[in-house]
Amino acid sequence: MSEQIAVITGAGSGVGRAVALDLAAGGWRLVLAGRRAEPLRGTAELTGLPADQVLVAPTDVTHAEAVDALFAAAERRFGRVDLLFNNAGAFGAAVPLEDLTLADWRAVVDLNLTGAFLCAQAAFRLMKRQTPQGGRIINNGSVSAHAPRPRSIAYTATKHAVTGLTKSLSLDGRPHRIACGQIDIGNAATDMTAAMSTGVRQADGRIAPEPTMDVADVARTVRHMAELPLEANVQFVTVLATTMPYIGRG
Repeated sequence: MSEQIAVITGAGSGVGRAVALDLAAGGWRLVLAGRRAEPLRGTAELTGLPADQVLVAPTDVTHAEAVDALFAAAERRFGRVDLLFNNAGAFGAAVPLEDLTLADWRAVVDLNLTGAFLCAQAAFRLMKRQTPQGGRIINNGSVSAHAPRPRSIAYTATKHAVTGLTKSLSLDGRPHRIACGQIDIGNAATDMTAAMSTGVRQADGRIAPEPTMDVADVARTVRHMAELPLEANVQFVTVLATTMPYIGRG
């Protein structure tokens, strides 16, 4: 059993909740972050962890002060952080490019990229000064970091940028025993992908249903990455529904 400390953003549902449950089963202590307290409390209850092993921390990761408060609370409760799963994100408005508003663009960039940066920066600071030094950051990318969907310019641009964030963190973390990897996920069955069963836009303009996979398969992959010794790192991994449109998006 691990008994290490993980901060999970976007922990109230979907991939974040699934990862929280899997890590809890492995003995991890958890800091659950997200915008809404009630879903976070639901995740905490589902983990079955005693109150002293899980911290519910409502946080808007787009605000630096809120992120600093999140990691300060984690340090006060547990003394250190061994893992950040940088998971919070949103797809944004799926509209024609010419109709995407600047406000919608900024909202996706603020959450998917700036939020990921702020959390990584705060985790890096703590991991660098804590004893023993070091830790791991796992960024949630997307298969859109490799092949975009139609009408996804903001989401796709941020996920490409997350790949650059991952590479830079990996390089800057080397002297401090901070490892960084990225998981690119395709069609995990969550609330965010519920529409795929009825039909989503394809590269040729058709609306067609797509297969999904169990989100627990994603969680197991994240836990494998998380539990490697810091001398080993999964730099990039792609986990997706086997028959989904991805290679060539068709």
